[in-house]
Amino acid sequence: MKWSDYEDVWKRQKLPLGASANLTVLKKTFDTQHRKQEATLRVRDYAEGIAGVIVSVAIGFIWWGQGKSGWPLALAILITFGVTSVFVRERILARRNRLNPDAPLLAKIEADLNELRRQRHLILKMWWWYILPLLVAILIVGSTITASRPPWDISRDPIFKTGFWIFNGLFSWFAWVINRNAIRKNISPRIEELEKLRRDLITTTD
Repeated sequence: MKWSDYEDVWKRQKLPLGASANLTVLKKTFDTQHRKQEATLRVRDYAEGIAGVIVSVAIGFIWWGQGKSGWPLALAILITFGVTSVFVRERILARRNRLNPDAPLLAKIEADLNELRRQRHLILKMWWWYILPLLVAILIVGSTITASRPPWDISRDPIFKTGFWIFNGLFSWFAWVINRNAIRKNISPRIEELEKLRRDLITTTD
């Protein structure tokens, strides 16, 4: 599962300018940017959902090979499904909150702002609902497999274990950093653009 896929898709888009963006340009490009945002989130949610199912099935096969002693793997499967359920919820919310194409521009802006703020919140909290749960699942899988291996197996070697957890720690930290960069370079500036456009529309209609 790669939450960093979300950041990668955002990086392929032109970076938003934030509060300095031109209002005329923002109005002309709103629909295009909205569709890109919607497509980005759809790709992320489906990719994470499919990955979660594949990982759960893989753990299930490991459990089947371990027999009764592999029962802790059920917890790893539950954790994986728990993380996956977040992305399922995001798809449900996206469908529920989808506006009619003929909706007023102000309503569309409000909807996009709410969406982006929620995505920013998800990223800021990703250690608690994404990274740490998956690390726990990895710990359960690794410990269960190692317990059934002979004493001379490499998985029991302290150096191997240390390297394994250093790798996972660095990977988790890297995922956190690049997604924080996604907030700084993409999400927050886009929120500033939409807030500026929203204020202009409200002022114009008053």
